[in-house]
Amino acid sequence: MDSKDLLKRVKEDNVKFLSLQFTDVLGAVKSVDMPIRHLEDVLKDGAWFDGSSVEGFARIQESDMRLKVDPDTYVVLPWSSPDSRRARVFCDIYTPAGEPFEGDPRGALKRILAKIAERGWKFNIGPEPEFFLFKGDVTTNGVHPVPHDLGGYFDFSSFDEAVVVRTALMDALDQMGLDVEVGHHEVALGQHEIDFRFADALKAADNVLTLKYTVKAIAAQHGLVASFMPKPVHGINGSGMHCHQSLFDTKTGNNLFFDAKDEAKLSPLAYSFIAGQLEHARALAGVVAPTVNSYKRLVPGYEAPVYIGWAQQNRSALIRIPRYTEGRDKAVRAELRFPDPSSNPYLAFTAMLAAALDGVDKKMTPPKALNNINLYHLNKEERTKMGVSELPGSLAESLAELEKNEVIKSAFGSYLFDAYMRAKLEEWDDFRLRVTDYEINRYLETA
Repeated sequence: MDSKDLLKRVKEDNVKFLSLQFTDVLGAVKSVDMPIRHLEDVLKDGAWFDGSSVEGFARIQESDMRLKVDPDTYVVLPWSSPDSRRARVFCDIYTPAGEPFEGDPRGALKRILAKIAERGWKFNIGPEPEFFLFKGDVTTNGVHPVPHDLGGYFDFSSFDEAVVVRTALMDALDQMGLDVEVGHHEVALGQHEIDFRFADALKAADNVLTLKYTVKAIAAQHGLVASFMPKPVHGINGSGMHCHQSLFDTKTGNNLFFDAKDEAKLSPLAYSFIAGQLEHARALAGVVAPTVNSYKRLVPGYEAPVYIGWAQQNRSALIRIPRYTEGRDKAVRAELRFPDPSSNPYLAFTAMLAAALDGVDKKMTPPKALNNINLYHLNKEERTKMGVSELPGSLAESLAELEKNEVIKSAFGSYLFDAYMRAKLEEWDDFRLRVTDYEINRYLETA
């Protein structure tokens, strides 16, 4: 879609307001809203905004930023009122000099995708963000969240309001252009998953953001609170965002991961891709599992991966190769299982690809596949003999690994990398200095 097409569409859709959206370095969606009558000027000149208060953006003395509309991301927000119909577009961020802003997370992903496009490759991702639906207002007065339903994995009840809400969510997402494949109840109480068809990494990242705020908007209409927090409730499964990945040849449309002669149906390129992500997994954690709370999910016993290895059909491994179905060559893929939905998808996908490309360029080979081995049942000595290491146990540990990783730093660029590290270290300091309910209950009278 070009500018003329966009102007025509907003008129046909009777749109009154347009939200110009982008993310800060942490992945929070930011929006500049405008009456539609200004769209033609914005398409020519961009929209100026003050970036000095946006996490990871410019300093006060160089705060002016310009938003450039990406017309292909235009969608009407289905929950907006017909009388004040609202649509959204994602934007790229530019400096006053007209250069792409180095601190733009979407720009970082576009840069690394442009590099593999020069090789004739396309990076496809099928993300699977999980989320919880909670009753009422859980954001004030220290109230702990109460799951909305009592369902379990794939449970269905025609009388369950969760089914009604999930159906409304899928309908809204379909209207917004996401190719929804399935929606289902997940393992934990109140936990759900909506899967959409794989897409190139940029569109997939846009889709993740679209899903997150659509889920929250529709849930609120039903008096519920939707959360993509990795581990909101103690003692039950947390929410991940497994990412199914593959590289395609842009000229032929062939899946570069597929090799009919290989036992696992994986090409040498796929093996090196996997090896690169395993090699950089501990640093990668600081981007794909980026919050203090992420490491409450990445523990043994709740299906989330902890140990660094790969396997076919083994869900305790960090990277899983789904079973091959005869004739479905394009479905051969590597499922990375430790990202969670609190991550900024633009940065997560950038870091994932950078790690993988390092493996490809250096022709790395992965360790032996951990097939038919439940890593959670092995003790530390047994894992050490097998050469299986662990993910970091905390945000601080993952950030220490990330800080010394030149591959991911190079993919982000120094400006964006420094902004991200600064924000995350501040988050860790804020957490470690706080006194929690657990400490009061455990130590107040016993210490």
